[in-house]
Amino acid sequence: MDKNTIIGLLLITAIIIGFTIYNRPSKEQIEAEKHRRDSIAQVDAARAPADLPTTMTPDTSGEVAMKQGSDLKDFFNAGQTVQTSVSDSLTSPVDSLEGLQVVPKTEEKVILENEKVRIVLNTLGGRIQSVQMKDQFRYTGDSLYLFENADESRFNLDLFNRNSVRLSTEQEFFTPIRSADGKSVVMRLQSSPEQYIDFVYTLPANEYMMDFDVRVVGMKNGLHPESLTNFRMNWEQKVRQQEKGRQFEERFSRIHYKYDQQDVQKMSESRNERKELSEPLKWFAFKDQYFSSVIIGEKSFNNTILTSEVLSDSNYTKKYKAEVWVPGEISADSDLISAGFKYYFGPVHYNTLKAYDKGVSKGARLELAEIVYLGYRWLSWVNKWLVIPVFNFFLSLGWGMGLIILILTLMVKLIISPLTYKSFISSAKMRVLRPQIQEIEKKYPGKEQEEMMKRQQATMDLYNKVGVSPMSGCLPMLIQMPVLLALFFFFPSAIELRHQGFLWADDLSTYDSLISWSGNIPLITRFLGNHISIFCLLMTVVNVIYTKYNMTSMDTGQQTLPGMKNMPIFMSVFMFFFLNNYPAGLNYYYFLSTLFTIVHTYLMKQFIDEDKILAQLEENKKKPKKKSGFMARLAEAQKMQEKQAREQAKANAKRNYRG
Repeated sequence: MDKNTIIGLLLITAIIIGFTIYNRPSKEQIEAEKHRRDSIAQVDAARAPADLPTTMTPDTSGEVAMKQGSDLKDFFNAGQTVQTSVSDSLTSPVDSLEGLQVVPKTEEKVILENEKVRIVLNTLGGRIQSVQMKDQFRYTGDSLYLFENADESRFNLDLFNRNSVRLSTEQEFFTPIRSADGKSVVMRLQSSPEQYIDFVYTLPANEYMMDFDVRVVGMKNGLHPESLTNFRMNWEQKVRQQEKGRQFEERFSRIHYKYDQQDVQKMSESRNERKELSEPLKWFAFKDQYFSSVIIGEKSFNNTILTSEVLSDSNYTKKYKAEVWVPGEISADSDLISAGFKYYFGPVHYNTLKAYDKGVSKGARLELAEIVYLGYRWLSWVNKWLVIPVFNFFLSLGWGMGLIILILTLMVKLIISPLTYKSFISSAKMRVLRPQIQEIEKKYPGKEQEEMMKRQQATMDLYNKVGVSPMSGCLPMLIQMPVLLALFFFFPSAIELRHQGFLWADDLSTYDSLISWSGNIPLITRFLGNHISIFCLLMTVVNVIYTKYNMTSMDTGQQTLPGMKNMPIFMSVFMFFFLNNYPAGLNYYYFLSTLFTIVHTYLMKQFIDEDKILAQLEENKKKPKKKSGFMARLAEAQKMQEKQAREQAKANAKRNYRG
């Protein structure tokens, strides 16, 4: 090891040690973090069943947890002096707080609704009990609920006073206070007129987004220091199966989340996963295929734990959990601690979600539209800037969905037709040269490496003389691939197709099952399910016919590897098994696209004179031809291979002679 290497290693070691010392937390930070973790563990251990006596029972560490039905004054007053009234300093959506009664120990339902959603609040926990999408239905025809009862969702806010007494809001009964206009409801947990906790729900007209505010009044001097700056919130939800194709719905159901002023991330949709996120989080979304529940913080969430679980229950697909620390804001001129949220309960619709960023600066945008899966990042721009605007334009005309897909397919074919034409011309040039290629193969029929190299060299020389590039037909196909792939991702994510029928398909957003059966058929059920999609079957039949026709008419005479000749037909049949569970709208598009391709190919074959193409190629032979950069490099590589093959053959012969 030389001197410079030793010095370099010593410098790197010194930098690492210095960086570690510099970033090591202080003793105070370590103690604070230890206290926070111990408090959480003790609080969870102190959780008790609801039927225990109404007392405040300390655990072994001295922490106290409230039981359901405890006197709230024990919590509100623990460790503090009662403050004077601060109700005059609050801004409340309700017109009056008069008539506030003693909270009954029974559940009461309060409804908030507008033209789009119907939300039911429950006085037990002051939480959202159910959310109904008023303009949507399940595949069974029933009303569509994101969740409907206590078994399907859970909301809880934990507070701690100075004596480490924990208040879990889900165990307490709140008093509802309705606004005169019916747009707002305050759920109040009250000890006295000066001390209470408000959950304020405000649902604007014709909106999927609902405001939610937490206000803690008269408790600033009584809460634990950590509860002054952070509330612990839990949100859980079981995701109902809403669509006919459960397997396909599971594939699009996942948790999404967005770091503050960073990109949107997603969790696994196919396996159980738990993530502990220490960086600030702006929002998280519990998403199924076409609908989502999103919680958005006014301030970024801290120390978030997200959990996703795949369920085997026939009625549910996933179970989502979120545990977050919510920053509270302490009022300077009143005894008020508050935190603000927004709930989005609505469709996973690109334009609807995109509208929430209209007029918002780049750093402050929510980017909720990113939960609509439109393909890979390098591909999604095609859907965002081309497919979706065109699709929405036709939709605004009030046309049927079958006609819209037909027109959209035709437009795509027209857009890529110049590329298709160039690819066809390239294939035609290769095809008219087929007799000359066959002559070269007769001249060099051997299968030895040297013979094959000569055959390949002669073929490339012919292409160079007539001015044909074997790659010229591939490039147009590669250029049009982004458009074709973008549509593959667009149709499964387009909620506009949901419950839109065409011909025998009553819902283009899922598979059409004119032929179906019950029971398990080995192999078939595994790959196809218990149905056959007619649109998928039609697409496959047309694709096989086109492939056989194309293989015959586009034969350039070049030899292919054994077993590769029938590969295009095999792939066409394979696509039937792959796409049978995909939306009928996608298979309908592929069916139309293949039909248009057949018509286009037939017309080009009628109008393109291959004799003129051959004459032009023969004329090119008479012109001095300079090799292109690619062709020159290819020819040089072939010469080098041929030279190496000759040298290898001589070396082998020499060894054999000596042996």
